[in-house]
Amino acid sequence: MTNNTTSNSSTTPAQTPKPIPTAATTNSTQSNNTTAQQPQKITPNLTTSGLHDTPPSPSPENQTEDKIDWTRSFHGLSAEPFPKEAADILLAPTDPEEVEIKPDGILYLPEIKYRRILNRAFGPGGWGLVPRSESIVTPKMVTREYALVCHGRLVSVARGEQDYFSPDGIPTATEGCRSNALVRCCKDLGIASELWDPRWIRKYKAQYTREAFVEHVVNKRKSKIWVRKGDEVTYPWKETK
Repeated sequence: MTNNTTSNSSTTPAQTPKPIPTAATTNSTQSNNTTAQQPQKITPNLTTSGLHDTPPSPSPENQTEDKIDWTRSFHGLSAEPFPKEAADILLAPTDPEEVEIKPDGILYLPEIKYRRILNRAFGPGGWGLVPRSESIVTPKMVTREYALVCHGRLVSVARGEQDYFSPDGIPTATEGCRSNALVRCCKDLGIASELWDPRWIRKYKAQYTREAFVEHVVNKRKSKIWVRKGDEVTYPWKETK
């Protein structure tokens, strides 16, 4: 009996004593639990949820001359030319003084001037831009399809796009996307068509623009940009000699 008892006690592994929790480990554990319990604020993923701005679409039986489903209809497309008075305004030569140039050399007409030309040709209220799809929001860009309607007739369909850098900039990007679509639609009306003519572009650059050597004010990076003759180089660039 005595031998068995001694044998059993010698083969039983000794139990490791549990460490006494210190103030540091207790605070660390509580901090981790608190962090795990607090939900993190996450910006909604608009690439999957979208902006929920799908255009309303009337039922086919309710469509009339006054209720056209512009999300799908091509009503009036190429039915007849617009009056000569409107055509003369739309096809008028582009005034070189109104053309701007981006630092990378791309020529453009400010979007507001397209609107002014449409107002002169069709009158305020005589034209409109209609969304044909919901907005698509990617992590860096907003895009949407629009249709240009003039005097109750569809003229052109184009998809606009606009980059953004943070979720707070999405509302501004949606407006920029709309303006981009308008400019693209106006190409079919012949407005400022010279801006897509390579020969006209080369002549314009030779006569009205210059290349300037500049330095970035913040990162000191040196580069070469395009500006109109007579214009000053603006922030964030500083012209160098």
